Amino acid sequence: MDLRKTALIIETTQADGFGQTCAPITRVVAIAVFRSPVAGRFTEDLSELFDIGGTLATRLFGDAVAALPGPPVSYGKAAIVGVGGDMEHGGAVIHPKLGKPMRAAVGGGQALIPSNVKIASLGGSIDLPLGHKDEAWSFDHFDTITIAIGDAPRPDEIVLCMGVADGARPHPRVGKGPITS
Repeated sequence: MDLRKTALIIETTQADGFGQTCAPITRVVAIAVFRSPVAGRFTEDLSELFDIGGTLATRLFGDAVAALPGPPVSYGKAAIVGVGGDMEHGGAVIHPKLGKPMRAAVGGGQALIPSNVKIASLGGSIDLPLGHKDEAWSFDHFDTITIAIGDAPRPDEIVLCMGVADGARPHPRVGKGPITS
């Protein structure tokens, strides 16, 4: 694997958008920027990307969980593929082998891990979705964190992002009203 850089972003929210204080909510994202071995060409065999995803999750996601002050309750994953790649390259990194080490790091994880993939040029951002690790329909935990790395992805790179949080959105109110659909 041709790994160029890693990063750990830690964000703690202490008030909502109206300035109303809340119990601190910490979200952490582990990021890896690496050269895609299949950039610039079509191939049916994406197994090398499957393995890269699993290896990076094992290597980095535990650090994200350890950076939380509280127990992990929600998680998510995303990939930004450089313009020399394909959406399927990002899917290959985040789906087949990434989930097992993420679930191990959070101590379970019954719910699907929310995900997002996109193609972008240098400095492109992605909204990494978060959802409760055990309760897929916990509306209070539907959240996102926007990620960007200023010098990535280069055309032949992929930016892998794995997020975890120790709380829901500040002052969640969506799941408390009557459900009509």
